[in-house]
Amino acid sequence: MVIKFTSNVVSPPVMLYMGVDKVENEDLIKYGWPEDVWFHVDKLSSAHVYLRLPEGMTIHSIPPELLEDCCQLVKANSIEGNKLNNIDIVYTMWENLKKTGDMAVGQVGFFNHKSVKHAKVEKRKNEIINRLNKTEKKETVDYRAEREARDAKERQKTRALEKAKKDRELQEAKKKEEERKIQNYEDVDWDAAPTNLERAESDGNLSDDFM
Repeated sequence: MVIKFTSNVVSPPVMLYMGVDKVENEDLIKYGWPEDVWFHVDKLSSAHVYLRLPEGMTIHSIPPELLEDCCQLVKANSIEGNKLNNIDIVYTMWENLKKTGDMAVGQVGFFNHKSVKHAKVEKRKNEIINRLNKTEKKETVDYRAEREARDAKERQKTRALEKAKKDRELQEAKKKEEERKIQNYEDVDWDAAPTNLERAESDGNLSDDFM
């Protein structure tokens, strides 16, 4: 089961989510989406909170108010961290999470520590937690099916973009070929029948009015 929250500090609103326990976190680690950002209280036990980035937003462009929502939520879901002030939060893209066979359930590492970002939470802000809690929804999710459906949509989108690109290139090539033919007079019919004026010129019968 996954717990979902909606942050409306940005428009359109975005989804934050977390597993109900460390066992559930294993599925989130395995079937996360490439556009998911993972949050955790640094050096303390806490929930694994994820932010699903909307199109056009990156981990580097998360608005401060949205980042604070994520940090406050992960702090509130840490038994020890919730009681402390000035705690550190670490966050990174889902794809940077490293899971090996010798790790405990719910435990993760990082492929690249340089890609891990840090934020500090001075204290709990109840107004933020209360706002997020009002949007809370618990759902039973088939993580694998959701990920496969997401990937299928991305492949379809990629194919559509590639087709549109090929169509544009074909039209551009056709246009250039037509322009080349015009410049080289390739479509001019040099063997066409002579006009009346041309016949008159060849017969020497031009009127004096034209001399």
